Amino acid sequence: MGKISFDRDDDNLVTPQYSEARGPVLRSEKVEVTKAMFAKDRGAKTHAHPEEQVFYIVSGRLRVTCDGETYEVGPGEGSFHPSNAEHTVTALEDTVAISFKNLVDSIYEPTGELR
Repeated sequence: MGKISFDRDDDNLVTPQYSEARGPVLRSEKVEVTKAMFAKDRGAKTHAHPEEQVFYIVSGRLRVTCDGETYEVGPGEGSFHPSNAEHTVTALEDTVAISFKNLVDSIYEPTGELR
């Protein structure tokens, strides 16, 4: 019941409204966890959402702009995006990140459930 797998549905476009990330989106009533895979030079255009979000970088590097601050994050590092903070992401190389969100008002479909 508590074990989850991220090695499935890798071709799913996570958030076609603003992001080019691919990977599974797993969701419960209150939490969303996504394995977000970005190809080099791809990313997410400037957007904001009511959910707080943390990106944890597994491999690769991202350039992130959040609330006007630009920085790079690599393996073992992360990026916190507060609720409604505008942020943009660009992959400096092929990148795998895990996204954690508190679920508020999802605008896209999950590929699986957390339970």
